[in-house]
Amino acid sequence: MHFRTFFPTRLRRLALVGAALATVTASLPAAAADPADRTHHPSDRGLSAVIRYTEYGIPHIVGKDYASLGFGTGWAQAADQVCVLADGFVTVNGERSRYFGADAAPDGSLSSATKNLSSDLFFRGVKEAGTVEAVLALPAPAGPSRQLRELMRGWAAGYNAWLRKNRVTDPACAGADWVRPVTALDVARRGWAVSVLGGQGRAVDGIVAARPPAGPPASGPTASGATEAGVPDPARTAAAARELFAAEHATMGSNAVAFQGSTTANGRGLLLGNPHYPWHGGRRFWQSQQTIPGELNVSGASLLGTTVVNIGFNDKVAWSHTVATGVPLNLHQLTLDPADPTTYLVDGRPERMTPRTVTVAVEDGAPVTRTQWWTRYGPVVSGLGAQLPLPWTATTAFALGDPNALNLRGSDTALGFAKARSTADIADTLRRTQGLPWVNTIAADAAGHTLFTQAQVLPRITDELDRRCSTPLGRATYPASGVAVLDGSRGDCALGSDPDAVQPGVFGPARMPVLRDAPYVANSNDSAWLTHADRPITGYERIFGTLGTPRSLRTRGGIEDVAAMAGRGGLTVADLQRQQFADRAPAGDLAAADTARACAAVLADDPEPCRVIAAWDRTMDAGSRGALLFDRFWRKFTAAAKPAEQWKVPFSAADPVRTPHTLDTDSPAFAAALKGAVAELRAAGIALDAPLGAHQFVVRNGARIPVSGGTEALGVWNKTEPVWNPASGGYTEVAHGTSHVQAVGWDGGRCPVARTLLTYSQSSNPNSPHHSDQTRLYAGERWVTSRFCEKDILRSPELRVVVVRD
Repeated sequence: MHFRTFFPTRLRRLALVGAALATVTASLPAAAADPADRTHHPSDRGLSAVIRYTEYGIPHIVGKDYASLGFGTGWAQAADQVCVLADGFVTVNGERSRYFGADAAPDGSLSSATKNLSSDLFFRGVKEAGTVEAVLALPAPAGPSRQLRELMRGWAAGYNAWLRKNRVTDPACAGADWVRPVTALDVARRGWAVSVLGGQGRAVDGIVAARPPAGPPASGPTASGATEAGVPDPARTAAAARELFAAEHATMGSNAVAFQGSTTANGRGLLLGNPHYPWHGGRRFWQSQQTIPGELNVSGASLLGTTVVNIGFNDKVAWSHTVATGVPLNLHQLTLDPADPTTYLVDGRPERMTPRTVTVAVEDGAPVTRTQWWTRYGPVVSGLGAQLPLPWTATTAFALGDPNALNLRGSDTALGFAKARSTADIADTLRRTQGLPWVNTIAADAAGHTLFTQAQVLPRITDELDRRCSTPLGRATYPASGVAVLDGSRGDCALGSDPDAVQPGVFGPARMPVLRDAPYVANSNDSAWLTHADRPITGYERIFGTLGTPRSLRTRGGIEDVAAMAGRGGLTVADLQRQQFADRAPAGDLAAADTARACAAVLADDPEPCRVIAAWDRTMDAGSRGALLFDRFWRKFTAAAKPAEQWKVPFSAADPVRTPHTLDTDSPAFAAALKGAVAELRAAGIALDAPLGAHQFVVRNGARIPVSGGTEALGVWNKTEPVWNPASGGYTEVAHGTSHVQAVGWDGGRCPVARTLLTYSQSSNPNSPHHSDQTRLYAGERWVTSRFCEKDILRSPELRVVVVRD
């Protein structure tokens, strides 16, 4: 029998589970002496694992070694998310156009490509160039560890074994020929794609669209190495870069706070992690517990397709991540040979670009062939999104630098966290592995310590290097956005290295923002500066983020909340749970009263909207009346009025949490937004005082599930970015927002005190019993009590034990 399932009674649980564990671990092979020898094999026979499922389909995976643990993880992920996973493997193999058509759009989870053809041209190029193989060949710590290689080998084998032994029931891919076995190299390619999301992945369209110009230059080169006609306008480009990298426009974000023992009821640490990620597609989280007896025991959430727990906890330490403000890319402005636009000059010497010609199969059409152009700095790009063009002229081109193209270390960082016994171990893991490409880390431990660090893999661009080597364009973009544009014609403008960095051209740990053992450390996607209101972090380079600049309303509201909690003291996990679902709208606290007072002058003959806003409770709870009206007004107002035009009292760096304030109701945008919101709701047949949950919901298996929380502009901790569809009743789906939440503490026993919640549930398969069960918990503001210790796993009333073998 290839796999066995047990539904043990309470009296038989311990014996059966123990027997299953003993049988499987005894049969597990030792790790391969040279895992690289099996990288290209579609599966590895002989692996096995035990998976204990508890409530809400959460698997507790036990393997004898890393390959076996990977096997169980790959199997369990496939059982819940096979279609989403298979779609991602089509992406990284550059085959989307073949199966789904060239002009269709990917789900955005593995790059910013707007069409399948762009995605395929990029990822097929990566595959044919052997990019990921080259990174895999690097010895640790620059390359992945042996343990991670074994996890990837096992994960691929587990995924493939599930495909062989099970029928796909998810209608998204049932019977599809693109659901196929994978290799460990495919798993690595997916991990690489996640690593470069903020760099090459952000610029896919620009990389594949870059073309050398035809014809001679319009004019000769200037002293800066570019013609006036060949360089984008600095002011416009800086504004576009600022907009492109602004946190409020991102599809990923997060809140996290760690509390020191001095603020808690028992002197031990607390951590609340609240990542904001997409609710659909390949960037979803998935819950599990991973155990290798005597080696590893960790619980938390993994990004789909990854082999490790990315955000989680063990019996001594808990951690979460927030998307950081550091810019993990840079540009080099190239001076081209006047006779050949595919040759650039460095210190006066010509260097030819390297062409990368790629052919992509297309569904119902002829194959498409395109050439990409690569330099010593990285690929030539025609822009960073449609709003930030970087034209390739006869005299000037722009190359993208992305240090994370050499980084597969993120999963080794996660492995180190899983084994950590303290926040000091978390910091040591970050120092050793240096694997996180685009996130901060916030951690707490059972001894009462806290840690914040922005330990990102960033191009080593110091402010001094910017001053010395930025082009005129870079002198505008770098202070505005952190995007450096360096003079690629000068060899002395290379990025250089720090002595404590594991790869060339990046910052070492000593240069990174950090705050240890503060009463609280919190981040809501602003820069490291205001991690604690009274202990600002300073001294870091601009590429990490800004200093002394306005904070988002979510940061301001979050700091107000957690500072007040720390001041009260006596905190427990229950306080973290209350914070998660407080649903306070800081914008409402700042502006609702002013709006209600000014409303009568705007709507002199229509007093109802004024009464509704005045009576609103200033929360985005599902039962809150008036929340929807204020939400629609506020979105329109903030979209039409610049930040400086929204408030009468401006921002002050001396009072960053409380400023700016006092709504400017004289702004022309105010009246237009208020009138527009009222008209919009009435036209849709939505009562102005309807409860939010009646018109902010998701539909699962034909049933409406109300959703609380609010948009980034409102500053709500429990962030919800829903999709507006008034014809169907209001906000009828969630695009991204609160995803995997964990509230973790310790009570002196052997087991952590943890409550978790996966808002969109474990499975994207509508036929799964775990397609919407946690979504209903989320609607009711209820939590899952984590079963971390053996005694708690065995007490689960829904315990199901599955022994899986290849």
